[in-house]
Amino acid sequence: MSPGFRSLMWYLLFGTRGGPNRRRLLEALDRSPANAHQLAALLRLDYRTVRHHLRLLERNGAVIRPVGSAYAAPYEIADAASAYLATVPPPGSVNPPTARSRPRPTSAPEATR
Repeated sequence: MSPGFRSLMWYLLFGTRGGPNRRRLLEALDRSPANAHQLAALLRLDYRTVRHHLRLLERNGAVIRPVGSAYAAPYEIADAASAYLATVPPPGSVNPPTARSRPRPTSAPEATR
């Protein structure tokens, strides 16, 4: 998985307000392909909210529609997004992954008089 895709997925799932819903959608699609109506019923979300998040995830390569854009066509999780989800701890277990893995700089010691 490329570092760019990893950063994009971090932003989509942890860096925005809609991240928790997008993560729930990806986890549901990781279990089984489904269309927007099925996902809305399963996750108890508004259909329009589900469609919004699916469009965003599809535009960024996290979900695909293998049979095309026909009405009620099922969505599937992309392989790279599935691999990313496998590296992220379950919700609530620990803090979300950081965008950068480098250590934070420490402040310089103050000069004494």
